Amino acid sequence: MTRFSIRNTLMPGDLGQVAYLHGKIYAEEHGFSFGFETYVMESLVEFYTQYDPERDRVWVVESQEKMVGFLSLMHRPENQAQLRFFILEKDYRGVGLGKELMKEWMAFFREQGYSAAYLYTTSGLDSAAHLYESVGFRKVSEKQSEDFGVPLHEILYRLP
Repeated sequence: MTRFSIRNTLMPGDLGQVAYLHGKIYAEEHGFSFGFETYVMESLVEFYTQYDPERDRVWVVESQEKMVGFLSLMHRPENQAQLRFFILEKDYRGVGLGKELMKEWMAFFREQGYSAAYLYTTSGLDSAAHLYESVGFRKVSEKQSEDFGVPLHEILYRLP
């Protein structure tokens, strides 16, 4: 794995790169259609229009001036936080980077005094699910979906 850095500020071009990474990785690894990339783009617009650098945080993982990963904490109503857009290029998985990002996410969550958190994910992402569960997230619901061009389960996790 090549060296990498993590920054917590948004810069022009970042959101487009997040959409690109999700579209590319989920199509290659899980067969997702353009519908998923469109969903990510719509979600990124929502994220940006509500973005508050005091309450929200991004973790932009870069290597050789290229984005190779991303994670965000987005403030939500009722003092909740949402974990969103967690993605890592394949070469950056399995080396502890995901764990480090989750550790930093949890630290910011606690530092900000949020009372609860949640995230949505899909079936087939077992290592991600394990990572979420390792910091206290628990699966609370699951529903069948074909919104992204393949049959899967959309899963809601909550952090009590």
